[in-house]
Amino acid sequence: MKKIIYLLMLVLFIACSYEPQPIDYGNDNCDFCEMTIVSKAYAAQAVSEKGKQYKYDAIECMVSDQLQHNYNISVNLVANFEQPGTMIDVNKTGFVINDSIKSPMGGNLAAFEKGSPVVIDGSEGTFSWEELKAHFLQNDSITTSYQ
Repeated sequence: MKKIIYLLMLVLFIACSYEPQPIDYGNDNCDFCEMTIVSKAYAAQAVSEKGKQYKYDAIECMVSDQLQHNYNISVNLVANFEQPGTMIDVNKTGFVINDSIKSPMGGNLAAFEKGSPVVIDGSEGTFSWEELKAHFLQNDSITTSYQ
């Protein structure tokens, strides 16, 4: 009986992980728009304070989902556009919106590691995570157009 209790405790401990689970590109679906996550250059993921995993096919899906649902998030990661498949914390990121960037949901949004010498003509500038969320709130059509 003690072995069963220890086993159950172990399973619960493992199941409540706050570490982001790797995205299974081509198989995982976006938690916001439900499209299959394919592009390693635009994906994003989050983990709630309770350990719930959220995976997104585009950064704009993650921003829109979090603005609409006000989740308590402990980890927010986005794909590094310069190193597709590499995820970086949103607080160590600069976000660029530009028509030459073709993100999956049409937000023309990509993330670059802070300090990266990114120069994209015609971009709206580089946004921090908080500035990006404010930008989405100001452009109300962005947060509702993906559903």
